[in-house]
Amino acid sequence: MLTENSAAEIIEDPVLFNEIATDNGRLIGHITLNTPTKLNALTLDMIDLMLLQLTQWQYDDNLVLVVISGSGDKAFCAGGDVQALYQTAIQNAALNEIHSEKNSGDEKGNKSENQNDKNNDETAAHFFEREYRLDYLLHAYNKPIIAWGHGFIMGGGLGIFAGCKHRVVTEKTRLAMPEVSIGLYPDVGGSYFLNKMPGETGLFLALTSASLNAIDSCYVGLADYTIEHAQFNESISRLIAIEWQTSAEANNILIQLALDSFAKESLSALPLGHIEQNLETINQLCHGESLSSIVKAISNFETDNSWLLKAKANLAYASPFSLAITAKQLKAAKQKPLKVVFNEELILSRNLARHSEFIEGVRALLIDKDKQPQWQFTCVEDIPIEFIDQFFISPWQKNPLANL
Repeated sequence: MLTENSAAEIIEDPVLFNEIATDNGRLIGHITLNTPTKLNALTLDMIDLMLLQLTQWQYDDNLVLVVISGSGDKAFCAGGDVQALYQTAIQNAALNEIHSEKNSGDEKGNKSENQNDKNNDETAAHFFEREYRLDYLLHAYNKPIIAWGHGFIMGGGLGIFAGCKHRVVTEKTRLAMPEVSIGLYPDVGGSYFLNKMPGETGLFLALTSASLNAIDSCYVGLADYTIEHAQFNESISRLIAIEWQTSAEANNILIQLALDSFAKESLSALPLGHIEQNLETINQLCHGESLSSIVKAISNFETDNSWLLKAKANLAYASPFSLAITAKQLKAAKQKPLKVVFNEELILSRNLARHSEFIEGVRALLIDKDKQPQWQFTCVEDIPIEFIDQFFISPWQKNPLANL
């Protein structure tokens, strides 16, 4: 049997695919995100490899289950490859500056060059389109999928994790959506699942990038089972021994029974949660009529709770522009179906990835690592409504995700 630890020793492909034979002759497909030195951050190549394999497995009647895990001991997947998007944004900014200095001159001679510039300009849009296609496929998949969420689950990693039917978290799970710290917003379906959390939790997490442990993840509806990571191989062995049926519905029940048995044995190893015990405080802090009042309430809140203090510090670091985008998007996405949410997120993500706030956010946090971003606005009150609204306008006559 191929496990997540042995897989990385055999081959260094960014994603590993393996088919495991069950005791009754069926197959389990195992996907391992295999770039542990980069915390299994998603690249476009990894996304396309998974899309292709999952599509093929979807039509294999003998395959009854897919398991997704991350290589190494630190992360399931710590997000998308934002540094690659940053490099594209930098190149586009330089090209735009050069073009603005040129005369309109020889349009014919520059036709090929302009087409290359246009293709480069839409690299981010293509990345997000493929990423959201993968996320939506997972949500709609016709077979059970188990995501083993050990370690960091952030950003794009949460998009994969949230879409799976059976989501396992462990004693070292750290789940978060910290996009407001780099000039973006919680995407990959975040506009959908954040709105389904208890009380004002979704808004609070989106604005503060607060991290969740295993207990928190289950409480807010982002995970289903809390199992010690040491039980991974034994869990796979238990799944192999299941008497698999032809019905996905029947197989989901069998999976639930198997994983529940491991979860009961793991409760003592898990840390205490933060959300449930602080839910009343979270609701009070986010009850304001405006984003400005909510930001002020969190910023001025006095507490000795270390988790809330970290959330407060995260908010102080965040881009005010991103906070305004996030609040508007969450409000706009309420009650909307997932397909519509992904279409709207694609518009917003494409537009934001071209903006200087994203470039500055990534520079400060991930490139220079000085953690001194020079945000465009100093507070949310300074941002004109019409400035925010322009990022929600589609650049396409037909959305690339219209055929989801």
